[in-house]
Amino acid sequence: MGRAGKAVTRFSPAGWFFLPVRDFFSGLETCLSDGKMGYVLLMLLSSAASWWVYVPVHELLHALGCVLGGGKVTRLEISGIYGATLLKKVFPFVSVGSEYSGRLTGFDTGGSDFTYFFTDFLPYLLTILIGVPLLRSVAFLKTSPPVKCIVLGLAAPLAYVPFMSATGDYYEMGSLLISKAAVLYSPSLNPVRWRSDDLFRLIGTLTSSRGATCALDGMVVTVSLIVGLIMAFATYWAGAVWARTIIRSRQGGLKAK
Repeated sequence: MGRAGKAVTRFSPAGWFFLPVRDFFSGLETCLSDGKMGYVLLMLLSSAASWWVYVPVHELLHALGCVLGGGKVTRLEISGIYGATLLKKVFPFVSVGSEYSGRLTGFDTGGSDFTYFFTDFLPYLLTILIGVPLLRSVAFLKTSPPVKCIVLGLAAPLAYVPFMSATGDYYEMGSLLISKAAVLYSPSLNPVRWRSDDLFRLIGTLTSSRGATCALDGMVVTVSLIVGLIMAFATYWAGAVWARTIIRSRQGGLKAK
């Protein structure tokens, strides 16, 4: 199974922390096994194509998460370069243009934090079910290095998007949990104050607003970010465990034959 397979055999805090990096370089090493660095271009091109497809799917899954959780969606902004014009013909709530790649700006969770959390998290099931298993498969694929580079490029955006969203969706998920705990401690607090899918914009808002003290704001935001980062790693680790399950299943099937 190679180094990627061995990485999840036993629990090691340091090993699991570096697992995302190790998986990538393990795959990259096999991609460049014949020493042709030009294959990296294939990886970059396939990664760009994967990201172009993934962005609108990611945003639509946010909307689906809200609806499945019992909420309502009225506006989903997607940048025009990701095919928003075509998507609008199928999904009336899609709006063409966004200051981000995409953002769910009009939704109602009915006051349910569970619906809010599920709305944030649903797109990242793709990381667990597809992204990480596909990334880890590169290390033992029996195919040519160019094909491996293409597969690695396709998998990378899906596998690593939780870390790219550490100050976005994952901060927001962390803030849902921590702000809820803060309100349980002091019911007079407003949990919405610390909730956002853009941490840097939130910090700017908090520093220029009145309400909770700077110390409390700093503590809630910091702990929310830490919890979000832990969840980002947990998402990747869940994908690694799922990948190992798939590999074992296939190996068992081959032995049976």
